[in-house]
Formats: sequence, structure tokens, C-alpha cells
Amino acid sequence: MSMLTPPGMGGKYRITGDVYPRMRRPHRRRRIVLAATAAAVVLGAAGWGTLQLVDVFSGDAGTKAAAGKQADCKPAPTPTAQAAAALPKPAQITVNVYNATPRSGLAKTTADELKKRGFKVGKVGNAPAAYDKKVPGAGLLLGAPAATKGAFPVLGTQLAGATTRTDARTTADVDLIIGTAFKNLSPKTTADAALVALTKPAPAPTGKC
Repeated sequence: MSMLTPPGMGGKYRITGDVYPRMRRPHRRRRIVLAATAAAVVLGAAGWGTLQLVDVFSGDAGTKAAAGKQADCKPAPTPTAQAAAALPKPAQITVNVYNATPRSGLAKTTADELKKRGFKVGKVGNAPAAYDKKVPGAGLLLGAPAATKGAFPVLGTQLAGATTRTDARTTADVDLIIGTAFKNLSPKTTADAALVALTKPAPAPTGKC
């Protein structure tokens, strides 16, 4: 029996020779460790790739949403300085003043006041039969269709509550027909302020998005 054989062991457990046999780790355990490591690597790579895809698509969606929001927040168009400058000045407007009320002298006094305020005065007298005592409001502005975007707004600053109507004339003059509810022209300071506001472009809106 060899000196390497533990006491009490013999037979098939008998060890011969002068060197102990090498004790090796089972191969199955090594395979399990390698498989677990490989699985962890694969899962980590898959998770990282998923996060990258989410970031890409989320970024695109956010960019598109921001672009759409900016498109929706475009300010509404406002009158330009050129449009305001297109309005005629009082000196460029010829006004015919007619009295459609039973009170005498209103046409002349009104025409004189409009002349002081810079308007040109044309005809002055009683209203035609079609309008005589048939204008219930403060007054009626009558003129060609082009006057709706020119003379009417400017002359309208001088008489609050005046209504407008167009006819078939081809001339640029307009009629101011004094109605039964007329008392006076608007105070000059009020009319001047309204005229300034009319010819001054409105600031662009700053709405929230």
C-alpha cells in the first residue's frame, strides 16, 4: 500500500504512486456559469437598444409636436401701415350736407363745422324727398361702393351712430344726411382721437400658445 493511501482505505480506493491525483471542477458547473453570463450580456444589449429606439421615436414625436404647436401659434393678420395710409384725409373728402329733419338751419351749421375740421363741403340744403324725414338715426352716410373703405370710415369719426348706404353714383363725393335723432357732431377731441386710432395700425396680438 502506498503512503498516499488514507488509513482504512484499500481495494478500489487504493492510491498508488507518490503524487495525489488532481481534483478537477465538474464541467457542468462551468457551462452553467458561461451560459448565465452570455444571457446577461444579451439581455443588457437588448435593453440598451430598446432605450435607444424609444429615445429616437420620442424625439421625433416631440419635434413634430413642437413644430405643429408653433404653426398653430402664428399671429392673426393685422392692418398694415400701408392699408391705414390708403384712407383719405379729411381734406380729400367732399361732403354734401343735407337736412332730413323738421328743424331748420342744421345743414348749414353742420357743414360749417365739418369745414373747420378740414373736410371739403359741397352741396348744402334740404334732403331729397326719398330721405326727407325718413332717416330715424343720427345721420346717414351715402356714397359710391368705394366709399365703404375710404370716405365712410373717416367721415364716420365725426358723427357717432351714423349708418351707411351705397348708391349708383360714380363720383367720390359723399352725402351726410342729418337724421331726426341728430343733436350735434361728435366733440372735436373725440373725433380727432377716433381718426388717429383709425389711421394707426393695430399692434400684432401676442396670444399664448
